Amino acid sequence: MHELSVCQALLAQVDDIARAQNAIAVYEINVDVGPLSGVVPQLLAQAFTLARAGTLAQAAELVVNEPPVTVRCQVCERETNTTTNALCCAACGDWRTTVIHGDELMLRDVVLERAPDIEPRRTHH
Repeated sequence: MHELSVCQALLAQVDDIARAQNAIAVYEINVDVGPLSGVVPQLLAQAFTLARAGTLAQAAELVVNEPPVTVRCQVCERETNTTTNALCCAACGDWRTTVIHGDELMLRDVVLERAPDIEPRRTHH
């Protein structure tokens, strides 16, 4: 299951952010996982439960956003949502498209605690 190695890399990135912010805990991690990313959101969530143990994110919630597949047509130049198995333009039906969204695997933001008396802070990346 490669989702475990994805989680480990994600948590390493979150750890770098948390340390740069002098955080003592991470409460929430928000990620975008597109249908064409090669990562299964449910397996990522399961792997996260294992991978977070012993990290600053050990009590964190993983929030997975699943953006739709969006393509830009090279013929009619429109951007439309489509399915993962037919990347055709929904407007004109042509197959000559470029994926705009849906292949991403991206850390969106992190909610962390910087000090015991400071409110949780959201950082955007």
